[in-house]
Amino acid sequence: MEKHIHIICLDVPYPPDYGGVFDLFYKLKYLHRAGILVHLHCFEYGRGQQDELKKYCHTVHYYPRKLNRAHLLGGIPYMVSSRADSALWRNLSKDHYPVLIEGIHCSFLLYKNKLRERKVILRLHNIEFDYYRLQSRHAPAGFKKLYYYIESLLLKRYEKKLSHKPDLVFTVTNNDRERYVSIFGRKDARYLPVFIPWNHLSSKEGRGEYCLYHGNLSISENEGVALWLIETVFTTLHIPFIIAGKNPSANLKKKAAKVPHIRIIESPDEETMQELIEDAQVNILPSFTNTGIKLKLLHALYCGRHCLVNDNMVTGTGLESLCRIGNKAEELTAEIQKIFKEPFTDTEMTRRLKILQSNFDNNKNAATLISMVWE
Repeated sequence: MEKHIHIICLDVPYPPDYGGVFDLFYKLKYLHRAGILVHLHCFEYGRGQQDELKKYCHTVHYYPRKLNRAHLLGGIPYMVSSRADSALWRNLSKDHYPVLIEGIHCSFLLYKNKLRERKVILRLHNIEFDYYRLQSRHAPAGFKKLYYYIESLLLKRYEKKLSHKPDLVFTVTNNDRERYVSIFGRKDARYLPVFIPWNHLSSKEGRGEYCLYHGNLSISENEGVALWLIETVFTTLHIPFIIAGKNPSANLKKKAAKVPHIRIIESPDEETMQELIEDAQVNILPSFTNTGIKLKLLHALYCGRHCLVNDNMVTGTGLESLCRIGNKAEELTAEIQKIFKEPFTDTEMTRRLKILQSNFDNNKNAATLISMVWE
């Protein structure tokens, strides 16, 4: 008997060119490979309609995201209210297939009790109110800081009301699962690892000649991390340091330009970014937030040499043993001085691959999801 499922995505999940859509796209691909007929619903606000999605989905529907500030005033988080769409409800009402909601962002119909007659699965991408609270802390003063703060307050209230409505809740890390259970009391929340594009290591043995930090530099947290690394680590540590990512600010470029051994590579294409990650001696990836899983860490582990992180980046991910860890600037500095001279070996690659494959096997994780939805 054919198995159908509706999947509601917060964004168009192709191309998989930023961390937030990796899990979305590769989940579609592996569910399709397992014979599941996917009815995809996605909110489009700049990425366009993508014919590639038709290869993996039985049907594809697009809805405009309502990006006007009026949606800031309704008492519901903006990420949710801007994705409330009556056409989505009309399309879902045509059958009684299970519904997989990708992120709190897409949960308006669940919140309004419109999906009571069917099985509903909520996939959490973060503990969102935590994430927004931390974004507020690191955003510069102004509208964006205020927006993150208010959204965090609204999200905590909203998530509490929502937490017991779905039949199943999946998180992307064990840390998120434990926190969700603790805060919202949803004791049967389960950890389901993210779906990823990598199935083998492309890491290189030997040594690289520089340290690398990469990420979307238009995100306040990522810019804050880059500035912190410049100011507290690499102004005194005379080792080549590259910062690579989308849309660095004028302030970040100005700060980097003052230090001769620091270089910014602005908005590199996919091939250039891959080369930067593979050729670095150390991928340095501390984080100011401790929710969700950072896909850039997985990218570095599958494709790079040594990875240096802080506790925020790895706690509850199962990847702790694959990284060097330092939390204070002086700890990171000491670790860099050690591992900058250490060749990356085949033995380390073998150990790394074994641990990664035990967690991030797309076929196994698709089978787990299928068994839970149709048990």
